[in-house]
Amino acid sequence: MIKVYIASPYTLGDTAVNVKLQIDTGSYLIERGYSPFLPLLAHFIHLVHPQSYETWIDWSAEWLKQCDAVLRIGGVSEGADKEVEIARAQLMPVYFSIASLCNNMPVVRKDNGQWKTC
Repeated sequence: MIKVYIASPYTLGDTAVNVKLQIDTGSYLIERGYSPFLPLLAHFIHLVHPQSYETWIDWSAEWLKQCDAVLRIGGVSEGADKEVEIARAQLMPVYFSIASLCNNMPVVRKDNGQWKTC
């Protein structure tokens, strides 16, 4: 499976809306055969076991390095932009839309007897 790191805003704007956008995007990718990593799911861990901003940045960066590509979505985000920089430094492809990801890293899978793509 193609592992896709989703980079998106968290602290600017409504964090609940930002987390939902990432969850919705991740779900969409799962339905199309990708294996997305959603770093904003740490929001729920943070509610119970708070960590420093730096801890979450370091944690996310380690997971990013395990992925095959980055999907950068949403608006302005210093953190997401840093994640794009990390990916590019590793020569990892970065996409700015689901369509671009699907066109450049297509997943073909059999679903109910039918071959499907993104």
